[in-house]
Amino acid sequence: MAFKAMLLEVTLDLSKILLAALVGGIAGWLAGLLVRGRGYGLIGNVIIGLIGGVLGGIIINFLRVQAGINLHLPSDWIGQVIEAFIGAFALLLVVRLLLGGSRR
Repeated sequence: MAFKAMLLEVTLDLSKILLAALVGGIAGWLAGLLVRGRGYGLIGNVIIGLIGGVLGGIIINFLRVQAGINLHLPSDWIGQVIEAFIGAFALLLVVRLLLGGSRR
């Protein structure tokens, strides 16, 4: 019985990892389309989206607490994609400004 519970726990963790990769991939791809005109490839989109998810959470929390803006994002995966997109878009804009890159 303990093995079955452990297997279930690993499966749930794997599903969370896959969902995070999917959300990150979508958010990174969308941000890449807006900033660069195309995505950054599968791995690049996922990495940008995962970092963007963290940054998006920080940005949205800052807007809620410091600026007093009342944001209500959906609590499902669409809300996660929106939050990750906001962070990924901000990340790509900052990188573009720092590196002086243009839209290619």
